Amino acid sequence: MDSVIQSYFANLEAKDKDVQLEAFNNIIAATKEEVDWAYEVWDELKEWLTDTDNHRRSRAAQFLAGLAKSDPEKRILGDFSALWKVTKNPKFVTARHSLQSIWKVGLAGKEQKEMVINHIVDRFQNGVDEKNYTLIRFDMIQGLKNLYDVLKDEEIKKIAMGLIETEEDVKYRKKYMTVWK
Repeated sequence: MDSVIQSYFANLEAKDKDVQLEAFNNIIAATKEEVDWAYEVWDELKEWLTDTDNHRRSRAAQFLAGLAKSDPEKRILGDFSALWKVTKNPKFVTARHSLQSIWKVGLAGKEQKEMVINHIVDRFQNGVDEKNYTLIRFDMIQGLKNLYDVLKDEEIKKIAMGLIETEEDVKYRKKYMTVWK
């Protein structure tokens, strides 16, 4: 890992919130591409998934989701349950930021894509008792759309449309469909 990336990780702990945000955004930007330093931070990020600090949990989930494409050992397959757990965090903003990034794991390969889709489908179908479930559903549909936009896999679109069709409330069905327009 070069000194610039190291400084971004160090700056996540800065007192100045603007410095933290800049570091966060730079790490997110770096993980849009494959990187060669994923395993240098992987174990620490995995630990952060259960940290008492909700910012660390959120950051770790977002970073690991982005780093999944830089994971030739497929560690994410074993670590996904811990990552998914953050998408159900009691602190809703932490859960939501994690959920909005989870689709990126699907970019890492076929197994990872199927794992992400299976978790989204299960939660969409069985999560109606969750607080803010319509917003959660929207985020999951958006995640499927993001995955589709990158992979151009028609099966993903078909799955998303099938989920949208199961929404009984016409208002929300229309809202979810706006993602695909």
